[in-house]
Amino acid sequence: MDTGRDGDALSHLLAGYKSERAVTARFSLSAPWALHSTGVDGPLIRLCTGAPYWISVADAEPVQVAPHDIAMLPQGGAHTVSSAPGLEARPFRELIAAHSTGRHGDHPIVFSHGGGGPVTELFSLHLWLPAQGLGSIIASLPPLIVLRQAQIPTTASLALAMETLVNETVAQRPGWQLSAARMADLLLVHILCEHLYAQPSAAPAGPAAPAERLGTLRGLDDESIARAMALMHERPAHPWSVATLAQASYLSRTIFSERFRTLVGVTPMHYLGSYRMTLAAEKLKNRQLSLHQVAESVGYESEKAFSRAFQRWTGLTPSAYARRHGAA
Repeated sequence: MDTGRDGDALSHLLAGYKSERAVTARFSLSAPWALHSTGVDGPLIRLCTGAPYWISVADAEPVQVAPHDIAMLPQGGAHTVSSAPGLEARPFRELIAAHSTGRHGDHPIVFSHGGGGPVTELFSLHLWLPAQGLGSIIASLPPLIVLRQAQIPTTASLALAMETLVNETVAQRPGWQLSAARMADLLLVHILCEHLYAQPSAAPAGPAAPAERLGTLRGLDDESIARAMALMHERPAHPWSVATLAQASYLSRTIFSERFRTLVGVTPMHYLGSYRMTLAAEKLKNRQLSLHQVAESVGYESEKAFSRAFQRWTGLTPSAYARRHGAA
């Protein structure tokens, strides 16, 4: 089976990851306005209707975002949004604190702010991802991605889906939290797909540097490396070695190792070990398998060897991790 691009390697990479929860927000902002966020843990997706707005991240020029364009801050980094560049920004946290109820994430956030001019309706979606999950993918992305409706036809349908999601969750109908988390997963996958496959149309909107596309997603741009990555995801318990992965990728061991590290940023064995621990962490949280079964499912014959590897990766023993993060 071809496990390169045509085999949809990205699906294999994302299949095991789900958002733990998602927070939605809708802000009605009338010009002039400017708000600064110090950042959040996890991806943050923004969309607007009405008047366009500007978004800026550190070390980059402000970028104008048109209605129904989608802006994503993959790492949830610090940024400023405004009706025009150069305005003095008020901290987001002040308005959120004044208009939120209960624990952050328990309820959608809605507020109005600004000087009474043209209105920007800003829709936001903040995803909480598992602590051990999409790290290699998210870290490989630039700090800001903007999908342009004028350049990528599917952006319009994604924008409509997100707008509908936020409006539905604001009503807080039964099941809205689960709906928000699952819809957030779909939006994240689609945005990642467009960013990967629609280059250069979806080129990074933040600081430009060749290293920005290094990482898991860039590995998918290379048919041979994508094949190896997909094989590791399909059969994580298999006793893979650099030699067997290189053979499956139709490359020499030396070329395979060098290309993998250059594109993905880590060695093949480091990548495999990290993915195995990601799977193990999810299985431990679910508490449906014994320690031996979890170890075996990710390629370890010895519980002791697995426990040592898991503790190096998480800082916790498997049993301690299960107690802390496991389902009630």
